[in-house]
Amino acid sequence: MSNASVGTRIRQWLMTGVSHMIPLVAAGGILIALGFLFGSLAMGNDAATGGIRVYDACLSHAYACTADASGAMVPSGDLQLGQLGAWAFIIFWIGKAAFAFFVPVMAGYIAYAIADRPGLAPGLVAGALATGLDGNPLATHTGFLGAILGGFLAGGLALWISRWSVPGWIRPLMPVVIIPLLASLVTGIVMVVVLQGPISALMTSLNNGLTSMGSGSLAVLGIVLGLMMAFDMGGPVNKVAYTFAVTGLTAAGAIAGHDNRFTIMAIVMAAGMTPPLGLALATVVRKKLFTESERENGKAAWLLGASFISEGAIPFSAADPIRVIPSIMLGSAVTGAIVGAVGNDLRAPHGGIFVFPLVSNPVMYIVALLIGTVVTAVAVIVAKGIGGGAVVEE
Repeated sequence: MSNASVGTRIRQWLMTGVSHMIPLVAAGGILIALGFLFGSLAMGNDAATGGIRVYDACLSHAYACTADASGAMVPSGDLQLGQLGAWAFIIFWIGKAAFAFFVPVMAGYIAYAIADRPGLAPGLVAGALATGLDGNPLATHTGFLGAILGGFLAGGLALWISRWSVPGWIRPLMPVVIIPLLASLVTGIVMVVVLQGPISALMTSLNNGLTSMGSGSLAVLGIVLGLMMAFDMGGPVNKVAYTFAVTGLTAAGAIAGHDNRFTIMAIVMAAGMTPPLGLALATVVRKKLFTESERENGKAAWLLGASFISEGAIPFSAADPIRVIPSIMLGSAVTGAIVGAVGNDLRAPHGGIFVFPLVSNPVMYIVALLIGTVVTAVAVIVAKGIGGGAVVEE
């Protein structure tokens, strides 16, 4: 409404983007999780050749594969639909297809909420540049935070251009051509030229800082990685922590026995699981603090969190970032500290509960995850209670 406060309108615009994003997060995340599950059943749990590699067309036996001139295995022929691994491969990549669109759709519909249809195209462009959809070389890799900023920028530009005084003959072209064209161009330039440099520098600094901490206390490093994993839930800060862990895992691949880099991977996965799980628990414990759509999203968050899909927390954080983000960061930091102190090892880069057989001392790993989940839920409930976040529904 025109008489709503600025804060209310910003929240409404955000929620429009989030509400259109949720089906893609839920469908894509659950399909990815099912791909890992069926991949584990078909391929086992070996870190090198098991279900965690369900994305690989050859290892999953989705295709018959032959060696190319360099000796690498490449797919040949048609899908082998008689193989369970082939169906796991198909389900996984369908999920990835859905997942690839959720950030651009969120940005697009934030802009749509601000400027109506003329804002949709520039908003989608902003989201695509934030994530690098379709391998775009201009990707800013700013994740969902960059997409939110880009969505507001695109919508604001589109709304501003729509208010220009133009000759009558050009006005019919404004919403269809002129506004999307100009808003997309300016938004894209700002995303690439203004945002990309500072964020890239920040990511480099974070990665260098993590490397310097790697030889110190694993509990302290667990706190730092936990805070990073929960800060933007799949965004650039999250990806720095995850890439840091996976890079170390690759380097440690040939090392027998215990290695700190295996513990770092265990920290990152556990800390990435607690945000959705904690929020899902909070929606069950204190339903009245959440909207009906948030409670529905909480149901999907159980599986998303269990599958190490941190993005399951994004709908909650986008709608109420001031209360939610610090709460989930606290829970992930606690989980990371416990895993670091215990020294759990993990040799798989993804998979959540489906790769728990690969975790050393799995009982303590589950304990750390449960404690972090409870801490997250309690923190969110307290924050919403103190901050007046209760939802009153008729």
